[in-house]
Amino acid sequence: MPLFNVYPLYDVTPVSGKGVYVYDDKGAEYLDLYGGHAVISIGHAHPKYVDAVSRQVSTLGFYSNAIKNPLQKELASELERLSGCKDYELFLCNSGAEANENALKLASFKTGKSRVVAFKNGFHGRTSAAVAATDNPNIIAPINAQQQVTILDLNDVEGVKAELEKGDVCAVIVEFIQGVGGLDMATADFFERVDALCKANNTMFIADEVQSGYGRSGKFFAFQHYNVTPDVISIAKGMGNGFPIGGILIHPDIEAKFGLLGTTFGGNHLACAAGLSVLHVIEEQNLIDNVNVMSEYFIKIAKTIPQIKEIKGRGLMLGLEFDFEVGDLRKKLIYENHIFTGGASNKKLLRILPPLTVRKEHINMFFEALIGVLAEFENKAVEA
Repeated sequence: MPLFNVYPLYDVTPVSGKGVYVYDDKGAEYLDLYGGHAVISIGHAHPKYVDAVSRQVSTLGFYSNAIKNPLQKELASELERLSGCKDYELFLCNSGAEANENALKLASFKTGKSRVVAFKNGFHGRTSAAVAATDNPNIIAPINAQQQVTILDLNDVEGVKAELEKGDVCAVIVEFIQGVGGLDMATADFFERVDALCKANNTMFIADEVQSGYGRSGKFFAFQHYNVTPDVISIAKGMGNGFPIGGILIHPDIEAKFGLLGTTFGGNHLACAAGLSVLHVIEEQNLIDNVNVMSEYFIKIAKTIPQIKEIKGRGLMLGLEFDFEVGDLRKKLIYENHIFTGGASNKKLLRILPPLTVRKEHINMFFEALIGVLAEFENKAVEA
């Protein structure tokens, strides 16, 4: 049976990984500066992660949410302590799309309203309401388009104000650093005024931290760079270092009721073991401090390269923008230099999302390769 052909694939077959490296079926080593869409937070095959998951699967891998699971409470407690999101409550699911889906559903339950405000170049997932709130018509099927969503420009405070005052908006959902859209960020004034507008209009403010969370921005959550208090915070990707896990942090003003939300696999024993090991490693290895040091080092070097027209993002969620499309550049980096990088809907942007354990020597390797490829491109242009 063939696989349903929905992914354009690079001709690379990773079979193992260690730290910031992956190894293919021919034994070649690749520097991973993309982390599988920012999923690999503490490095491939981190020994504490491997040990935690292995020990858990050897005892109990799964049972449903019909029984008590102390690992869920432990995960919630550690997440509250390390994130600083005091008194929020945790609902666990399996992915970022599910997290945003549940966040939007909860907002609709809480407010009794159904319309959503989202933003241009935003990406929130591929399921029903989450994909409707995503600014990409190519992935929105007619069944998704039935959702009531208004897409506005980032920084359009007056637009948000006008929409919320109509009285039918249940949620405003925003990435504090856009991921797939290309690492754009709104201003502090915008985020803070939207937060206030939501509170004044019985509208839930949802912080999509699926990609930017868990230290990647230089704080535990990207919204913590601003003076805002989200009603719901969605999390996933780096939360499990590769194990499928997601969740939402829910403000205590939102009351839980039996049956309000539910999941079969969410918060299972293996997922919680993986999630706890990630939090422990982030704390023990001071990885958020490392994010800030490595980010400063990366940006300092990037500023010296004239072909880079703009540096976007923050922390280790970075984008390098050029005046040409980067598809061929990415191919050169992966096939000739054995370095994984990412793309975005902005075709001129190279995305950098390494494990939070990345070091200066890895950044040096990347820039040495990048400078070489850029020089090669310029030589070809001169010859032409």
